[in-house]
Amino acid sequence: MGTLQLGLLASLLAGMATGVGALPIFFIRDVTQKAQDIMLGFGAGVMLAATAFSLIIPGIEAASGITGSKVSAAFIVAAGLLLGGIFLWLSNKYSPHEHFIKGPEGSSSANLRRIWLFIIAITLHNLPEGLAVGVGFGGGDSANGLALAVGIGLQNMPEGLVVALGLLAAKYSKQTAFLIALATGMVEPIGGLLGAGAVSVAEPILPWALAFAAGAMLFVISDEIIPETHRKGFETESTAGLMVGFVVMMILDVTLG
Repeated sequence: MGTLQLGLLASLLAGMATGVGALPIFFIRDVTQKAQDIMLGFGAGVMLAATAFSLIIPGIEAASGITGSKVSAAFIVAAGLLLGGIFLWLSNKYSPHEHFIKGPEGSSSANLRRIWLFIIAITLHNLPEGLAVGVGFGGGDSANGLALAVGIGLQNMPEGLVVALGLLAAKYSKQTAFLIALATGMVEPIGGLLGAGAVSVAEPILPWALAFAAGAMLFVISDEIIPETHRKGFETESTAGLMVGFVVMMILDVTLG
């Protein structure tokens, strides 16, 4: 099997792990408001840790490798991060709020907008992860590419669960929530194909893509998820969920590299 096929297959399997992570929703019954806030808090923690350990730190390392300067790397990642935040802010400001997406009966447009911004941010962050897997294979080091794919796949599982739980809380059916969670991971093979097929082009883009996704994630966490979980009197519980989510994702990111 050639480098291109290996990069595509590995990133496809890593992306499909989001669907595996979403499977527990089929065993969940009714979700109370308190449980929703705890789960969204957990999701914010997962995203916050992924932002730091899966996106910003690898972005700085990738930029340092390209430029040979930590200062230049820091400025590249800072610029990419701000661009990602601005992109999500503009998406939030100018999206047609009432008709952003037709949701199920009983869902408010504000809640739907919040959930879908959350999904956009998760999807955006999966693309550079696929790119990283592809670059790993495209650089000729299959062992490195495989290790990256396994690590990213395992990290994708809690992210898939978080997306599915958010959709479940917005009154989507379990089947729809599962399929959308799975779909967020399906951008990874696109990144994998680009990374493996055009390493010389993809490698310089990688730090920018990682930082852009980090900025998008930070915007959604601060502007949408945390305020939502603190709106109905379950601030302490949602904060506990955030801390647990952060710890779980930090351990996965650090141990799996």
